[in-house]
Amino acid sequence: MQVWERGWLSANNILLDGPEGATLIDSGYCTHAPQTLALLDDALRGRPLGRLLNTHLHSDHCGGNAALQQQYPDMQTWIPPGHANAVTAWDEATLTYRATGQDCPRFRHDGVLVPGTSWTLGGLPWDIHAAPGHDPHAVLLFQPTHGVLISGDALWENGFGVVFPELDGAEAFHEVGQTLDVIAQLAPVCVIPGHGRPFSGAQAVTAALTRARSRLQQFIDHPDKHLRYAWKVLLKFKLLEWQRVPENTFLDWAKQTPYLMQQHQRHSTQDMDTWLGELLQELAASGAARLEPGWILDA
Repeated sequence: MQVWERGWLSANNILLDGPEGATLIDSGYCTHAPQTLALLDDALRGRPLGRLLNTHLHSDHCGGNAALQQQYPDMQTWIPPGHANAVTAWDEATLTYRATGQDCPRFRHDGVLVPGTSWTLGGLPWDIHAAPGHDPHAVLLFQPTHGVLISGDALWENGFGVVFPELDGAEAFHEVGQTLDVIAQLAPVCVIPGHGRPFSGAQAVTAALTRARSRLQQFIDHPDKHLRYAWKVLLKFKLLEWQRVPENTFLDWAKQTPYLMQQHQRHSTQDMDTWLGELLQELAASGAARLEPGWILDA
């Protein structure tokens, strides 16, 4: 097994190679697809990639699918079941790419990862578990013999991903808690998250779960904090993609992004320019962005 930590625009990639062939878990964001292909080319050295599995269908986890399918035409792509019909029809509204203002080239799928089933990856059995919360259709992969968990965005070393259903008015914090309970019951000794470094040891995993539960409780007690965090994540993601962008271009993009438009209408009495300006100032104050006259830069 090889793990490629990719930063935050692209999800981590996990390559599992065994008698059944080579399988990649998650493909990163579309603008990083050339790097994903280069990493695979170096690892496989001319051998084919047999399967691609996605933990969920956010653009930073599946944006490289199309490039991989073009490079490896015999590769099979397996996705969580919830949005299979949307992928077949390429319904970008349901898949949220349009809503978030993100890009994801169209890809096909060959099957679905059904929770409760087991797959052979790297010569070992891996169990598929449902992991709703961050995404209602996400899955976890767990190797019980060695206690290795591929957690996607359900658990990071210092938290978990934005609970996107909450932005749509659905109550999903309890699903985050249920998924953390599942992880605790599995008792992994090594966690490979969707973002950030892998971490191992019972103490480290317990500490990560404790931090995640504390963060979840803060969001339950103060849902406005989660909303504000989510808005800044959407802005930061695009800034990670562009790196450096004229302020007017960035604001024009934000004012045409459905999620941001919807959130502004629901939760703010300010005009949108002022609302966005405050969020950008908060990103800059936290060190996540740099503001220069007429320009916005990633930091």
